[in-house]
Amino acid sequence: MVHDESVREANKDYAIGLARAFGGAVIFAIPLLMTMEMWWLGFSMEPGRLLLFMSINFAILIGLSYFAGFEKTFSWKEDAIDAFAAFGVGIITSAAMLALLAVITLDMTWSEIVGKIALQSVPASIGAMLGSKQLGGKQDIQAEEERKAEASYGGELFLMLAGALFLAFNVAPTEEMVLIAYQMSPWHSMALGVLSIILLHALVYTVGFSGQESRPEGGTFLSTFFHFTLAGYGIALFVSFYVLWTFGRTEDVTPAEIANMVVVLGFPASLGAATARLVI
Repeated sequence: MVHDESVREANKDYAIGLARAFGGAVIFAIPLLMTMEMWWLGFSMEPGRLLLFMSINFAILIGLSYFAGFEKTFSWKEDAIDAFAAFGVGIITSAAMLALLAVITLDMTWSEIVGKIALQSVPASIGAMLGSKQLGGKQDIQAEEERKAEASYGGELFLMLAGALFLAFNVAPTEEMVLIAYQMSPWHSMALGVLSIILLHALVYTVGFSGQESRPEGGTFLSTFFHFTLAGYGIALFVSFYVLWTFGRTEDVTPAEIANMVVVLGFPASLGAATARLVI
């Protein structure tokens, strides 16, 4: 009797987590679901790059499950199961919303429909995994914060990577980002890079946001700056370059133009890395 009741309670909690996942998927994905560039990218992206992007996203979902999943997990197997569930929610949500918005129709080719749903499922699945954080109760958030507080240095860098992708993905597909990079001079790029680093450090260690990091015990300003701030900015630039490559933005352009685009996209990515504990 007690065992059956505990099983029912666990199933109920998981069902609530899935409901939050659908809510999180819609909340995070809706701006991109209504972005024309995302529709075209879903149709024109190379299948290999799209598959690689989805595979990397799945790996990130496994890590997110540990820190902010549907429920508290105790093994990589459980995290992988939750990641599959988040991806499933992302696919279902993307297909339903794209159909509702008439972005996909029955007269389109199968490859176009699959491509559009697959690309949109990436941000939707991240939103699904973070549904507990976005929509959960106080106890859920407290449990997540405990795991974040116990995170190793590698865990801290992972959270920065996930936060960078979380924000960078919202602007990476747009033509405006390319236009901004094109009209910026090297001095503009340098100033934006310096501002990104300053804001990253300030938001993480200085201004007192909820969930803000404290300087590691015994750590000096320089050690903290190099180990966390510069490392976080490096991760933001790496995420920016990879997303730009995935979307084909690095093709047929000069190295200088690529560098400008990476710095431009690195600005929101660095803000995402800095506020990872707030968003994730």
